[in-house]
Amino acid sequence: MAFPTSRHRRLRNNQAIRNLVRENQVTVHDLIYPLFVTEGIGIKNEIPSMPGVYHFSLDQLEAEIAEISELGIQSIILFGVPDDKDDVGTQAYDEQGIVQRATRLVKQTNPNLLVMADTCLCQFMDHGHCGIVNKAKNGNDAVIENDSSLELLVKTAVSQAKAGADVIAPSNMMDGFVAAIRSGLDEAGFEHIPIMSYAVKYSSAFYGPFRDAAHSSPQFGDRKTYQMDPANVREGIREAESDVIEGADILMVKPGMAYMDIILSLKQNFDLPIAAYNVSAEYSMIKAAAEKGWIDEKAVVMELLVSFKRAGADMILTYFAKDVAKWLP
Repeated sequence: MAFPTSRHRRLRNNQAIRNLVRENQVTVHDLIYPLFVTEGIGIKNEIPSMPGVYHFSLDQLEAEIAEISELGIQSIILFGVPDDKDDVGTQAYDEQGIVQRATRLVKQTNPNLLVMADTCLCQFMDHGHCGIVNKAKNGNDAVIENDSSLELLVKTAVSQAKAGADVIAPSNMMDGFVAAIRSGLDEAGFEHIPIMSYAVKYSSAFYGPFRDAAHSSPQFGDRKTYQMDPANVREGIREAESDVIEGADILMVKPGMAYMDIILSLKQNFDLPIAAYNVSAEYSMIKAAAEKGWIDEKAVVMELLVSFKRAGADMILTYFAKDVAKWLP
């Protein structure tokens, strides 16, 4: 049918009809809130490049968890900022590591809060890379060892599960990391723990504020040999397919805002839940523009998050989670 028989504006006449025909919406159950935990006492320090986001020492974490729970947010993801680093990431898999202790504290504070543990080595390595570095293998150019790094990632994942993590979220982009972690978890008796794979993680300029927050900037080189080229789509499908075959339960796209086409591609090609990571620079750009009075922060954020849902995301990792929980009816 064509105009005048068909009039699309009939379904836009008022708020009630718009609510009834709305195809996608954001709820508090879609949100995963990232938290940065650090060593020390009495620490609640705002991260300069991420207004409203803080480093928390464990003695300050309980109050934050109480607020998150009161807002109805059901899931968090923990990032640890250790005091001590070395070239094998010892604190990543230490039973008394910062993430492990934070996980136990969160579960004691609210056993029903879903704890996701970021499983990577970069913030625990003195060189800031996501795996073991072999400087001798390629002359002057350091090589990030794949297979030996997998062994440490498995140890990290198992230690996080033992501490009480409900979901393991490996972000390292080593080949075979899902298969290795799945096998390690199963052998340790954690076959019930799901893996949310950072399946399609680009080597992106949008991570800058996060690297400040996690103290994880590489001390030399970059991460382009293991994170993906932003120009590639088909490569992302191959990465996700490998993770599906290896046993991933959830597939993540990171970053989210600049890669909604990739979210859609994964949704069309795989039947697993899809996560979108609304990353640090996406957050900080909006916060900065809002502080200048250039944009309506709430309107822009809600439009962005519903766009993730429209593209195919089932869940969204976002630093806006607390704000959004307050905004939602």
